Amino acid sequence: MRHLKAGFKLGRNPSHRKALLRNLTGSVIERNRIETTLAKAKAARPIVEKMVTLGKSGTLADKRSALAYLYRRKTVQILFDEVAPRFMDRNGGYTRIIKTDFRKGDGAEMAILEFTDYKFEIKDKKAKEKAKAKAKK
Repeated sequence: MRHLKAGFKLGRNPSHRKALLRNLTGSVIERNRIETTLAKAKAARPIVEKMVTLGKSGTLADKRSALAYLYRRKTVQILFDEVAPRFMDRNGGYTRIIKTDFRKGDGAEMAILEFTDYKFEIKDKKAKEKAKAKAKK
């Protein structure tokens, strides 16, 4: 029985698991959306939520706490300057997990972890090519 054994092990040793979750959290903050396995998304979600909560207060101590976890100044700057202000009027629930298809190689269940205010935009290839052609002239 697994009574009182909370948390996700993800088939990794503790240091590898911690590094994985740090990288996933940083990627969500920088890109606003990532696609990963469902188990990893469920494990990373509470950490992303805590980072956004830190970003909302904006104190120096919270910036240092975020930097101690995320390691990258660029990521912490994005968190405090761009991500956290978007959620000032919201008390939690900053992210969502959307289940997608199964991975072709091993059949793992995939999911998208994104911020709730994420707006999906379809990239138009023709418009990109026209912009490049104008830039060359």
